[in-house]
Amino acid sequence: MRQFPLEMHHMAPGRVVEWRLRSTAGAQSPGPDGADGTADRRASFNQDKHFTVAEESRAADDPTASWIAVTFEVAGPLDEDALTGSLLAFVRRHEVLRCEFRRLAGELACAPIPAAELALDTVPVADFDRTEELTRFLVERFKRSIDTLSWPLFTMGAVLREDSATVYLAFDHIVCDGMSMPIVVQEVERGYEALRRGELPDPAPAPSYLDFAEEQRSRYLSIDEHDERLGYWKEFMASGDGEFFPRFPLELGVEPGRMYSIVNEASPLLDAAEAEVFEKACLAVDGKPFMGVLAAVAVCLREAGGPGVYRGFMPVSERGRAGWGNSVGWFVNTMPIEFDASPGRDFEQVMASVRAGFGEMIGHLDVPFVRAWELLAPREFAARSWPYPVNFFSYIDMRKCPGAERHEDWRPTSHVWSAQANGACSWFQRDAEGLHMNSIYSDTPAARRTMDGFLEALRETVREIARHGSFRRPIALTPPRRPALTPLDVAAFARRG
Repeated sequence: MRQFPLEMHHMAPGRVVEWRLRSTAGAQSPGPDGADGTADRRASFNQDKHFTVAEESRAADDPTASWIAVTFEVAGPLDEDALTGSLLAFVRRHEVLRCEFRRLAGELACAPIPAAELALDTVPVADFDRTEELTRFLVERFKRSIDTLSWPLFTMGAVLREDSATVYLAFDHIVCDGMSMPIVVQEVERGYEALRRGELPDPAPAPSYLDFAEEQRSRYLSIDEHDERLGYWKEFMASGDGEFFPRFPLELGVEPGRMYSIVNEASPLLDAAEAEVFEKACLAVDGKPFMGVLAAVAVCLREAGGPGVYRGFMPVSERGRAGWGNSVGWFVNTMPIEFDASPGRDFEQVMASVRAGFGEMIGHLDVPFVRAWELLAPREFAARSWPYPVNFFSYIDMRKCPGAERHEDWRPTSHVWSAQANGACSWFQRDAEGLHMNSIYSDTPAARRTMDGFLEALRETVREIARHGSFRRPIALTPPRRPALTPLDVAAFARRG
């Protein structure tokens, strides 16, 4: 399973149907205690900030939009009744997907619709004869249908053919994160298979993200800027001239206060065999593969003109801290990390610095990012976006996600999109096919040049580590522009190897 732009998905055409979610309670609005008499729940810090930005953007007639989507394959003629039942069971199982968000006395409240009151309607959409037309439709469909301020907060559909189907689900970030996508695939696929066998999907509700949010707010809503738990953040800011956000150190050609349309690109860095050797090189110096990628990123940024000390943001999943391993939600805390990648340090030394920096970061994971942002950088918190290009690194080993043992059959892919950006974000994924990179960045000439050079330098650096276990050769700072990327045939890459 890998992440890349939906526009790169070479999806075979067919007949598109969608499943529209509705409440059987009709137009009756939930009362102050919720639709079923239960109390409204409080949104998480991530959700509250995300919703606030959407409200303010709508008011300013400058909508900020984004979505996270997943696609996967079903072999053979589709049993529409079985897929309908599986999708409905999936939505009923995860409370956050049944929520309507609204302002109550200034706070963002979640009003869960009772699972038994939900129904799905199957709606024929259109027939497509060409892949390009289908892809354009899906891209526009996700943009139009995902609205942070309107329920439901996701869309579901499938492309049907005589001998196969591609299922798709697209979500607003307010109800899920990237690690939710493998959970979506596993639950819907296994539920479908169960119903095809005449069995029922798991009826038990998943541990709720709303409980996670409630616990988080109870613990951290009352803290102030003097709380000792903010010490790690304050030290990070002190080492960066008092700035809360670590700057992306290379030139992107963006103007302060301005947002830009995006470039969304993806490219392989290592094939499966190279990724295995790369992992061994990392283990040989007492590190992990994600640490090796982060070390390579730091060295490439430094060689391209960045500082010797790497400073960046890193999303960290909080699912493992309790029983939310198979729950859908936004279980991400964004944390700062800092380590030494100065000139003259070899691979083992940089890896030791990464390991120490990561260990220090994990030891201070408790304070939610949005709460730290609000307390320590209130002026920036009031804005609708991060103030300038921010250094951001994300890594997921998809082989360790729920259902990974069936990914060759299901051929899942994930996709992210944002309407605008004022910087660059990169996500790295390891799967059975190797190591891959997906980047979203501002569409400026300078950013295209910078990201082209960064990609080529990074690819060469991780290959050097795989070949020699070190940064052996000088990194090219002015590489030739890479060739145009071609659409990915998902069925083909799943069959390779």
